[in-house]
Formats: sequence, structure tokens, C-alpha cells
Amino acid sequence: MTQWGWAFKISPEKHPVIALLEAWVLLLWIFTIMASVYNYRRSGDGIKKHQALYVMTGVTISTVFGSVSLEILPALGVTFPDISSIGYILEIFCMGYAVWRYELFAITPAAAAESIISTMTDALILASVDGNIAKLNQAAEGFLGKRENEMRGRHISMIFPEREHRMIREVWDKILEGSGPTLDIETHFKTGKDREIPVSISGSALRDRDGTARGIVLVARDLTERIQANRRLQKAQKMESLGTLAGGVAHDLNNILSGIVSYPDLLLMQLPEDSPMRRPVMTIMESGKKAAEIVQDLLTLARRGVSTSKVVGLNEVINNYLKSPEYEELLGNHPYIQVLTDLEEPLMNIMGSPVHLMKAIMNLIVNAAEAMPEGGKIRISSANRYLDAPLRGYNDLKEDEYVTVTIADSGVGISPEDQERIFEPFYTKKVMGRSGTGLGMSVVWGTVKDHQGYIDLESGSGNGTTFTLYFPATRRERHHSDKRLSIEEYRGHGQSILVIDDIEEQREIASRILIELGYVVETVSDGKKVIEFLRDRSFDLLILDMIMEPGMDGLDTYKGILRINPEQKAIIASGFSETERVKEARRLGAVQYIKKPYTLEKIGEAVRVELDR
Repeated sequence: MTQWGWAFKISPEKHPVIALLEAWVLLLWIFTIMASVYNYRRSGDGIKKHQALYVMTGVTISTVFGSVSLEILPALGVTFPDISSIGYILEIFCMGYAVWRYELFAITPAAAAESIISTMTDALILASVDGNIAKLNQAAEGFLGKRENEMRGRHISMIFPEREHRMIREVWDKILEGSGPTLDIETHFKTGKDREIPVSISGSALRDRDGTARGIVLVARDLTERIQANRRLQKAQKMESLGTLAGGVAHDLNNILSGIVSYPDLLLMQLPEDSPMRRPVMTIMESGKKAAEIVQDLLTLARRGVSTSKVVGLNEVINNYLKSPEYEELLGNHPYIQVLTDLEEPLMNIMGSPVHLMKAIMNLIVNAAEAMPEGGKIRISSANRYLDAPLRGYNDLKEDEYVTVTIADSGVGISPEDQERIFEPFYTKKVMGRSGTGLGMSVVWGTVKDHQGYIDLESGSGNGTTFTLYFPATRRERHHSDKRLSIEEYRGHGQSILVIDDIEEQREIASRILIELGYVVETVSDGKKVIEFLRDRSFDLLILDMIMEPGMDGLDTYKGILRINPEQKAIIASGFSETERVKEARRLGAVQYIKKPYTLEKIGEAVRVELDR
């Protein structure tokens, strides 16, 4: 007879199945004891230690029971048929029961709750009634930047800014007294030296069966993203309101400026080359054009400024500015700056307006130069980028290909407080009237938004500033524009044109320009009248104002005209850029579009192209 261990022995006369059963029991016993000891030593948690002790106790009891069945009873002369087999079966049953209870313990509500707590994205803190921290989950460790063993036993007040201690203490006392069953406040967590994050805290007292408070549980949620989203929404709403105001002002200014911009063209055509009046008239015209540029800035702010959308190469836009008189003037005013370029080639194209894009880039470069009064370097770069993760402050960014333009300077930088307001119109640290109009950064913001782009700003006081503009890329190829017509080619040969506009001054200006160019012109003041007028008359071309109040606007008028004459040629005119209604009118057949204020060149070229179409 061979002895195996202390409670197991195998006889040569035993059936092989019984022998294998004995061996399996021995291995199971050894594995269970080792696993239990390992879990007991590894775990710092009371529940898990209890589980391991329970299993070890169960296995020991089952082993003793098997030993009594196999050794002690036979030694006392107590015999039963197949008692050895019955002992093995009872031992297996006891050990299996213990293992089953162990597994059952692993999915108890307590263990499940612990698993949920450890995987929560919100911070959970358990504290005693005195405010001493007892437990942190992983999220709380991440919020505070400290491990649980560093914080255990320390007072809860250390995680809050000192200015909020009194409020926390008052709410804490109310909860423990029972007058405030739950805690629900917005406060701040200290996350490191001089750093805080805004949090929303909810919590309640932990009470025993008698209702006595034994501690408090706090659950905190980081509010940083929500606060940033609210700020972005408020900023967008503010800019939208300012844009609406600016758009209304710009529309009225456009009508006022039409006379200042348009009549000098007519006067110059009639004045001899040596007339002493030519210079004053040209000065009036140039001043009017500068005023019109400010109106265009207001329209850009109003998100009504991008009048064209064609395939654009940003490298060409940048190079065109660097060859412009405006850039030469900038270098003359700031002789100590150095401009460096790093333009990626080949660079993907974008859809947009070259004029507005150049204005936005020019404004950023001018600001960079003015941020370095003692001189410094401005770096202009472009690049192809693929974005698959949100930019800072843009969680709604679309995953796609983008073209970026980066303008960086080594100047005085922008403080965090100013960064919050930098894109607001007329918000400036410069002397108003001596450097720009106060609309420069607003124009940048409006232009980028009109191109469905994004702005990333990195700066700090004394650390320079870097603006990166992101524009959605296109795979479409550019087509160079056709040669512009000369003024002689604008002239008509007696073709009939009907001008429809609700403002008398606009009708008169358009009429005078067209008559000077050789056309026969008539005018009508509103859409309803023109539909009746055209039932008995026909014209080679109509020039139709888009915004006519009250009554029918340009689109509705044009639809009514097409019902009378589906082949009628027309041009749309407006002080605003292309709205959806303008685009619809162009799809219906009014292909040419004139942006007010009228100039001889704009109106002449549009009329000639439409008549020849």
C-alpha cells in the first residue's frame, strides 16, 4: 500500500476510476489552497480577504471530513460497504461547494458595486463624518493627480480651494444633520499647484439601520467641457447678434455710398484729361472705395461677405499678398521685421473667395507686425493636414482633409483674458483710428467661418502668437479666369434695359451709367409693377435688385417674370453677397450677379457678358 499525502491512499486492489478520482481530489485541493493563499496575500480589500479565508476554511473542513471517513472510522473498527468511495464523494462535494461559494462571492452586489465604482468616469470619494478621506476611485485619482494611498486619512477640505471651504462645511453639516439629504453644488477641485477644474458635486450621507450617519459619498463630474461649450455658444450668439446689426448698417451704407462711388466714374468720362477737377473727383472716388471696403468688412462680420466660391490655391493667395502694395507699405512702416515663408508644395486647393482669404491673411500679418514694435520674425507656412481628432475648442470638427495656413510671430503675445474677446468687433488694444478700424480680427473670424473652417490660437503674454487657419480641402482643379473686358467692349448699341429697384437713387445711378455706355434704359420701382409692365413690353435685359421692401423681392419677381417670358435675360444686383435666394435666382437663369455699390466697370462687364450669352 502506498501513502499519498495525509488524507489520501491508493490500494492496488482499488478500481482505476477510484484511483484517478483520488488523484484529481489531491490536485484540486492543492490548487484551491494555493489560489486562496495568493488572493489573500495579494488583496488589500477586506471583502476579497474574507472570500479567500472562506475558501481555505471550506477546503480544510472538507479535507478533515475526508480523513475521518477514510482513516479514523476504519481504525475504530467501524465499517460500512464502500465507505472509502462514500468518503471521496463527500470530500469532492464539500470542496466543490466551497469553490462554488467562492465563485458566488465574486458576483455578489458588493463585488459588482466595487467593479462599477472602479470603472466610473465620474470621481467618487468616500469620507468619514469628520471629513477624512477613506476611498477614491480611479477617476478621482485622475482628477486630483494623487493616488488613493496618498489621500487616505487626509481631510476632504484639501481638495477644495480655500475660498470655498466655508460653503462646503455648511453644506456638509446640513447633510449630517439630516436637513440636507443630498449635496448638489458647483465648485472647484484643486488638481495641482495653482490649478483648478470646475466640477459639479452630488452626494449624500451613508447611514446605518438606525439612521446614524457613518460617512458621506461624493460624486464629482468635470464641467470643463460644458463650460467651454457654453462659452463658445455665447460667443457665437454674440457674434451673430453683432453680425445682424452690422449687416443692417452695411446695407444702408451701401445705398448711401453708391452715389459717392458711382458718379465719379461718370464725371471722369466727361472731364478732359487736363481738367483741374479730375484730381478732386478721383479723390472722392478713392475715398468712396475705401469706405466701401469697410462696408465689406461689416458684411464679412455679418457672414454675408463671401460672394464667390471657386477653387483657390492658398499658396497663390499668400504670394499675391506678398507682392502687393499693401505689403510694401507694411514693410515701410515696420522696417525691422523679417518675414519667412515655408509653403508646402504641392498644396491641395480649397473652395472660397480669394479676395476675402487674402484680406484675412493680410490682417493676421499686419497684427503680427504691430505686435513686434522692436522688430522680430513673422513665419508664414502652409501645409496639407488630415484631421481625425477634434481641435481644441472644436468638438464638432469633421474628420477630413484640410489645408492650413499658419502665421506666427515672436511678439508680445495675447493674454488669456484678451483671447476670449479678440474676435469681437472693435475690441482692440491699439489706438482706435490710428491702426485699422477695429474689425481686423472680426473679419478673420467671419471669413474662416464662411469657408467652413476653424481657427486655432496659441499665445501667452510675452511668448508670441501663432494663428493656424484650417480650411476643408478639395480635389477639384483650378481654372484660370478669362481676360477682363476693356471699357470699349462694355459699350452697348442701343439695347433696351429695364432697371428694377425700390430706391430711387439706385435706379438713377444705374440708369446714368447704362445710358453713358450706350443703352436705352427704363426703370420700375417694385416687383408687382414690373410683372404688369412686362405683359405688354419686352426688354433685352433686366437688372433686378434682390432686396425690395415692402412687397416682392427679386427672386419672387423673377419667378413671376419667367411665367410671362421664360427666355427673359436678367441680372441680379444686391448690397449683400450671395444668399440662398440669390443662388436660386441664378439657377433659374439670372446668371450674372452685381455687388453694390455700382461701378461703371462692374455693371458694364456684367451687362455685356449677359447680352452675349
